[in-house]
Amino acid sequence: MRRVVGLPSGETPGEAGTHISHLHRVERAAAGLNPDETRQLRSVRRFGACGTVLMAVGALGAGAQPVLQNPVYGHRVIGLLSRMPTVALTVAMTGTAMLVIAWLLLGRLAVGRLREGNTPRRLSRSQMDRTMLLWMLPLLVAPPMFSKDVYSYLAQSEITARGLDPYSLGPAQALGVDNVLTRSVPTIWRDTPAPYEPLFLWLGKVIGAISGDNVVAGVLMHRALEVGGVCLIIWALPRLAKRCGIAPVTSLWLGAANPLVFLHLIAGIHNEALMIGLMVAGLEICLRAVYDTNPFGMRGWLLLLAGAGVIVASSAIKIPSLMALGFVGVAFARRRGPGVKNVVWVAAMLAVIAVAGQALFAWATGLGFGWVATLGTASEVRSWMSITTLLGMGTGGTGMLLGLGNHTTAVLAIMKPIAFVLVGLGVLRMLIATHSGRIHPVGGLGVSLAILVILFPVVHPWYLLWALVPLAAWATTPAFRVPAVAVSAIVCLVGPTPNGGEYPPFVIVEAALAALLTIVVIRQATRRRIEWTRRQPGRATTEPATYPGKP
Repeated sequence: MRRVVGLPSGETPGEAGTHISHLHRVERAAAGLNPDETRQLRSVRRFGACGTVLMAVGALGAGAQPVLQNPVYGHRVIGLLSRMPTVALTVAMTGTAMLVIAWLLLGRLAVGRLREGNTPRRLSRSQMDRTMLLWMLPLLVAPPMFSKDVYSYLAQSEITARGLDPYSLGPAQALGVDNVLTRSVPTIWRDTPAPYEPLFLWLGKVIGAISGDNVVAGVLMHRALEVGGVCLIIWALPRLAKRCGIAPVTSLWLGAANPLVFLHLIAGIHNEALMIGLMVAGLEICLRAVYDTNPFGMRGWLLLLAGAGVIVASSAIKIPSLMALGFVGVAFARRRGPGVKNVVWVAAMLAVIAVAGQALFAWATGLGFGWVATLGTASEVRSWMSITTLLGMGTGGTGMLLGLGNHTTAVLAIMKPIAFVLVGLGVLRMLIATHSGRIHPVGGLGVSLAILVILFPVVHPWYLLWALVPLAAWATTPAFRVPAVAVSAIVCLVGPTPNGGEYPPFVIVEAALAALLTIVVIRQATRRRIEWTRRQPGRATTEPATYPGKP
């Protein structure tokens, strides 16, 4: 019987493999970079840092600025770009493209290449950490970019602070149309109740109590909260990767150094950072209980309960992360032994933990379970990245061309339940594969979240990180990495504009063409410093292998 990649030593597979398992190969250990590659790393690091600096500068004019209390308004120097929208957008787009290119070039040094006697070389963890920190720093003080969701966070948190129900009232109703916080909320969301879970609104309430009506202070404090979530990702991801036999720096490159993280979690200030960070941190703690200790001893139970609590806390930010608890459960049930009885017992235990945790957050925050009725709020936007929405709109459009009338809304209403049934079946398949030992819990969770994102009615660029982060710790083959890298790069370059999409189309086109020309000039100017193309083709550094032992 063959052994299956990605489980701790001593585990045995089921009778049949799964095609999904072919996304995983154990990565070889690697030596450090040689002097030439170290010089390349420094050049790539500086190139990416220049990109994020340009993004921060461009955001002074092209960022998602608040309507009131705009810190650059009226200033001769820092407000100059706000009076030149095409120039500001060009600068921001150029910086974005430079960051994406730097990330792609960094991938060669993170994944590694076989050279000099088939010995792979890869940058060290400290080199990766310094690179991520340098790229992150300029964005910490930049105005919000790519989305205005943070202003909704501030307004909904203020509603909570006033003792009103954020799940029944929108910012305009609760705070008034002329309120300083309401004015910066996009029009489409001013009358919409909060779609977020109680823990996030409570954290926002704490931020609001400190910042008051100071929009800039509130934005910076929310960004600090999301950076904390990114730090949790950086902590957990390499540890999960070791469990799956993946090089930690490779997983960090794809999952934490991904430009989607810099653009949308840090610059865009989205609460996905906190949700994903808590989810993967809780998953790592739970897997320590299942695989690194006696899961039936006191220490094992304490770790399991602590990890499950962290996962429930992540679901109190956004509910999809609760899926991780299911994969912890089947892994724990597998350790208890075969049979449906163990699965039912563990499922019941974790269900009690999940329900009790959600009830605790609902009671402690005083917000109750009103969020259940507002989960579909985001579906008011028809997202071009959602496959089900595209199919529904395409079908409705075809009906109009055939003279059958506009039935797009009706078709979308049919597509959504079908999509959720397919998601349920896909997740069930991964749970069974995980319990039978054919796939690692980390891989099962990543694939399940990928299915959810693919079929979700609304998909924003930052939703891709739900699946990319756990999959970065497990999936290694070109069948996964090539599409993941391509989609990440494309979405970063053609996704939302830095100011949230309020520029006229002709300005966006002009800025994009100017940014493209600028990148061409930059490439010509740096071709002697940066190895833009490989001089010697490398070979993959992954190989089929049995499951590694414990980290």
